[in-house]
Amino acid sequence: MNTQTEKPRPERRSAYKAFRPISTRWMDNDVYGHVNNVVYYSWFDTAVNAHLIEQGALDIHQGETIGLVIETQCNYFASLAFPQAVEAGIRVARLGNSSVRYEVGLFAEGEELAAAQGHFVHVYVDRQTRRPVTLPEKLRTVLETLA
Repeated sequence: MNTQTEKPRPERRSAYKAFRPISTRWMDNDVYGHVNNVVYYSWFDTAVNAHLIEQGALDIHQGETIGLVIETQCNYFASLAFPQAVEAGIRVARLGNSSVRYEVGLFAEGEELAAAQGHFVHVYVDRQTRRPVTLPEKLRTVLETLA
């Protein structure tokens, strides 16, 4: 039995359904002169949630349904640094009854291959009870365009 997995490789822009510009900030750089790894996860969240908000599928202030991250992962292929412009490509890899696996590629502006790519899983829950709920129709419709 082979327990080794294939080494991740950067994907092309064409693998993603929607894109969002991300502005790097001075504080994103670490002492090594590149964006610190924890910032990439913030960009994942920002790209996906901003897209959902702009599409009218998520109301972070008044909506009854919110997404909680239950899993996240990232692979790094090339450094990004302030003051570089970044573009986040997003897609949906799995759409369940109450959960979604988003995949995100982070690209230096104008580059064809991802500098980093990863995923996170949202479970959508009732804002008050924090119990899983069926994806609202509008949210599901928007997510299907990313699949």
